[in-house]
Amino acid sequence: MMYMILTGAALLLIFAFGFAALAAKFYQKVLQGRALIINKARGGPLVTFTGGMVYPIIHRAEIMDISIKTIEIDRRGKEGLICGDNIRADIKVTFFVKVNKTAEDVLKVAQQVGCERASDQTTMEELFQAKFSEALKTVGKQLDFVELYTKRENFKDEILRTIGRDLNGYVLDDAAIDYLEQTPMETLDKDNILDAQGIRKITKLTTDQNIQTNDLRQAERKAIKKQDVEAEEAVLELQRQEADARAKQERGIATMKAREEAETKTVQAEEYRKAQMARIKAEEEVEVGNEAKNRQVAVAQKNRERVVVVETERVEKDRQFEEIACE
Repeated sequence: MMYMILTGAALLLIFAFGFAALAAKFYQKVLQGRALIINKARGGPLVTFTGGMVYPIIHRAEIMDISIKTIEIDRRGKEGLICGDNIRADIKVTFFVKVNKTAEDVLKVAQQVGCERASDQTTMEELFQAKFSEALKTVGKQLDFVELYTKRENFKDEILRTIGRDLNGYVLDDAAIDYLEQTPMETLDKDNILDAQGIRKITKLTTDQNIQTNDLRQAERKAIKKQDVEAEEAVLELQRQEADARAKQERGIATMKAREEAETKTVQAEEYRKAQMARIKAEEEVEVGNEAKNRQVAVAQKNRERVVVVETERVEKDRQFEEIACE
């Protein structure tokens, strides 16, 4: 009994390992941005976005790329987009398209296009380029060029609305306006009535803009000239005020200098007078001194003379006395 249980457990374990090995061998994973379509011998195909068991002979597997692809619509020159005012616009729009991530849409695309061609760039351009280009022309004709240029987001939204999101299994994810400028006039066809109207409109607009620009430039020149004149007048007035202030200052300085010079001269005259008075007084004192000296000298001379006379008389008297005495 125990042997039978062990044998059953071993067989069960072998069967489990075998099934796991078989599953590992025949299980096919699906990468992100891919879809796996498993065509069975019986029943409809199976679509999976993660992975599934694919058995040889009874199953046939196909991989479909459902990642986002880009389709560019580039219209320039004579093929430029005609706006509502018949002005052509050079435009480049990139559309982002992918297979819708549902089993129904994947199968629809696989039946209509095939898995290999589903995301082929050439195939997608063949499928949608005409439709996208027509939507561009339809929406562009509803707007003037200036509106088209200034309202790009509205323009893009209107394109997406016109095309629609559902594209028979594909889905329009988004769009981007890569380039948008006015078509150069030299590339337009003057014999084309729409281009002729556009040329006339552009010429009128540019003429009006040039006139307005010239008016603005002239107004700018006048304003600048007026500012220059006012600035010159202000400078001259400031210079006059500066000259007046300088003259006033110079007059004040001259007056102050004259007053100081007058005071200096007065002081000098007074000092000179004092000096002269002192000199005269000194001279007078010198003369008085000289006169006193002369008087003293004269008095002394007189006194000396008197002394001499007296002495002479005395000597004479003494001599006479001696003579008398001798006699």
